[in-house]
Amino acid sequence: MKPFLLLTTRPEDDVASAEAASFQRFSELDHADLQWIRLEREDAPRIRAEEISGIYLGGSPFTVSDPVESKSAQQIHAEKALTEVLDQVMEQDIPFLGACYGIGVLGTHAGATIDRTHGEPLGAVPITLTEAGREDPVIVEAGLPEVFTGLVGHKEAVTALPLHATVLATGEQCPVQMFRVGTRQYATQFHPEMDVPAVMERARAYRDHGYFDPGEMEDIFALLGRRTADLPPHLLRAFATVHARGR
Repeated sequence: MKPFLLLTTRPEDDVASAEAASFQRFSELDHADLQWIRLEREDAPRIRAEEISGIYLGGSPFTVSDPVESKSAQQIHAEKALTEVLDQVMEQDIPFLGACYGIGVLGTHAGATIDRTHGEPLGAVPITLTEAGREDPVIVEAGLPEVFTGLVGHKEAVTALPLHATVLATGEQCPVQMFRVGTRQYATQFHPEMDVPAVMERARAYRDHGYFDPGEMEDIFALLGRRTADLPPHLLRAFATVHARGR
């Protein structure tokens, strides 16, 4: 199989490593078949569609809709690199799946309105597939039911999608939980790369980043500990299964 690329933008080494491990675990790809690139410190790779199977993009503490003057040099570097990657993705029709931060990145590239209107605090929420979602090949391969539980925690979200984008899943507070542009370029607002223990570990690392009141963290964890969100990670393996290409 030709490898998949995993692109991440997390500045913290321990958090970035944990995220990469989650992608590897749930995609069921080995190290040779999931090549990791950290775009907060590396330049955008030159991509040839015939040499890879597809691309995953992890989450991030970065928020694309923040004012440019408030963004760090690392964030500006990462966003520039991701724009260059998505230019290549769309030009060559390369399979792409972005998790959480992917909504802002792919949405901005596609011309969506991304802002803080539909942010959601850390939690487990019901996600509902649209008619298009129920027919999408990756979602069908993942075996997701019409309604499932997804893990969320984000400051920004899609407020309006361009006409050429297709909503695949919706939520009660956040109307665009998953969409597709092009033929096989996806983004999810919920986290398909984490289960409940993983999202609590991530939350501890970012307890002071404004995703929730730090004083309420243990109460939030108590609620999360009574929930399961084991279905969304099936998307990572399904994406690999549908788009894997022979060597």
